[in-house]
Amino acid sequence: MHDVEEEEDDERHDGPDPSDRNDEPAEVPCPYCKREIDEEAVQCPFCGSYISAEDAPPQPKPWWWAIALVLLVLLLMGYLWR
Repeated sequence: MHDVEEEEDDERHDGPDPSDRNDEPAEVPCPYCKREIDEEAVQCPFCGSYISAEDAPPQPKPWWWAIALVLLVLLLMGYLWR
């Protein structure tokens, strides 16, 4: 009777064997510097590049476009003033 109980216990625990678990995280090469990094990394710890564009912070708009727009408006106002 004891053997039947052991077989039932074995059948209930058909998942992966915990002793087979690999505790080391998977590593992949960085697409920029090619050094091995953690598979879940958002940013390469070596070169600082973001792995995907979605993870990168938004880039600030260039300041020169605002200055060009102001100069264009002033130029247009000066032309219309005459």
